[in-house]
Amino acid sequence: MMSLPIEETPIINSDIENDVTSSQRNLVENELVEETTGWIKSRTVLGIMGFLGFANVYAMRVNLSVAIVAMINSTQPTPSNDTGLDVCPVIEPTNNTIPSKPGDFNWTAEQQSIILGSFFYGYVLTQVPGGRIAEIFGGKLVYGVGVLLTALFTILSPIAAFVDFKFFIVVRVLEGLGEGVTYPAMHAMLARWIPPLERSKFAAYVYAGSNIGTVISLPISGWLCTLDFGGGWPLCFYLFGGLGVIWFIAWMLLVYDTPRTHPRICPKEIEYITSSIGSQEDHTMSIPWCKFLTCVPLWAILIAQCGQSWLFYTQLTELPTYMNNILHFDIISNSTLSALPYLTSWIAGILISVFADWLLAKGWISRLTSMKLWNTVAAFIPALGLLGIAWAGCDRVLVMTLLSVTSAFGGAVYAGNQMNHIDLSPQFAGTMYGITNAASNICGFLAPYVIGHIISTEQQTLGQWREVFYLAAAIDLAANLFYLFFASTEEQDWSRPDNDDMTASAPVESILFPES
Repeated sequence: MMSLPIEETPIINSDIENDVTSSQRNLVENELVEETTGWIKSRTVLGIMGFLGFANVYAMRVNLSVAIVAMINSTQPTPSNDTGLDVCPVIEPTNNTIPSKPGDFNWTAEQQSIILGSFFYGYVLTQVPGGRIAEIFGGKLVYGVGVLLTALFTILSPIAAFVDFKFFIVVRVLEGLGEGVTYPAMHAMLARWIPPLERSKFAAYVYAGSNIGTVISLPISGWLCTLDFGGGWPLCFYLFGGLGVIWFIAWMLLVYDTPRTHPRICPKEIEYITSSIGSQEDHTMSIPWCKFLTCVPLWAILIAQCGQSWLFYTQLTELPTYMNNILHFDIISNSTLSALPYLTSWIAGILISVFADWLLAKGWISRLTSMKLWNTVAAFIPALGLLGIAWAGCDRVLVMTLLSVTSAFGGAVYAGNQMNHIDLSPQFAGTMYGITNAASNICGFLAPYVIGHIISTEQQTLGQWREVFYLAAAIDLAANLFYLFFASTEEQDWSRPDNDDMTASAPVESILFPES
């Protein structure tokens, strides 16, 4: 096999994965000291705006999960203790000041599942194109326009719902098309802006915007649904859609594609970033699709994300329905408590990522071992939480405690597989993230569709929902097992521009088992 044109080749020994690699030691020993001046760093501005962008797109994505409870004119019979079914009794509140309003639509459980999943039909289609366009032309405009389109179609959603059921689905698909470019575009930008030893915590700061957006959106949407003004639930879409338009204006004024194109950046920050991540000249390498297909570490990321997404979307899209139909929370309590797991996940995600980067900076753990460790934490503990919820039955307090505590560890994913693409290939990080995110978000419509069939009966039961939770936990744990066996942090041969011509003739074995 050919030798790679690098100064030092790390030695990989599969029998002692916990050892710190020589490249990791070299990175720690030669750690650069930043001398950036000014009251705020330019990459910090990127992080803040990226955080707010993801908070906004997730607020626009998840508000339907609460709004649909108010949109439906439910005719489900009230369960009682003498029905003989595996159901929870309704606990009548002692002082109920929340008005009960009939919904505007008579959609079945299967139709609701189609609506909740329709966003993802569009979302998966623009993942790969969004990542590639961001790599070639820069992520600023791609990310910004993606958020803007999501906002505009969110504003249009209530009108579409009243016009026709099918038109509403089309608008949700178009909203997904806009939002689909956001994650891969941001990934391409982070590859150009963020030094290696900052990536875990920076990813936590930026991508955790999705959690905080969910935390803010769910309770506010629940409150808006109780109002008489404007029909209540349509306000969920108008509010967050309008905020998305305002955010787009600020993004275009404050953020730039690369450090070198930023007119206000401190020269010392450019020097530090360039020294940390190397030259950022633009290369016109063609996408090595065949290499992607035979890259087992990339498959490991893809499968891990699919497992985590199935569990995540089971909670995100179906939890409000479970809390309404099984635990019988009113819509405000429902939306507020549904947000708790995302709040704990956001806080824990940042703390874990800071701790993970600290361990790496100390040289006490290799990057590969760190990613496998935290990815396992992010998969194993939330899966156990779902299994616990399956047997907690009608105990509201126990269900919410299990859900909030165990979901917190889902935030460890930012120190797990989320930044692994950049390790495999900084050059194609956006495209690869688009591939894995597209695949994982197929679960966004598969999960609601499957769940809709499991709970399709008129009277939903605890037994049906146990099947839902068992399935999500099993998929998540199996996917993590694959990641443990096949994940890697070694940059692939086909990633390097100076190997562009040579890799075309490289044997498949060099991709499956890169020479160490």
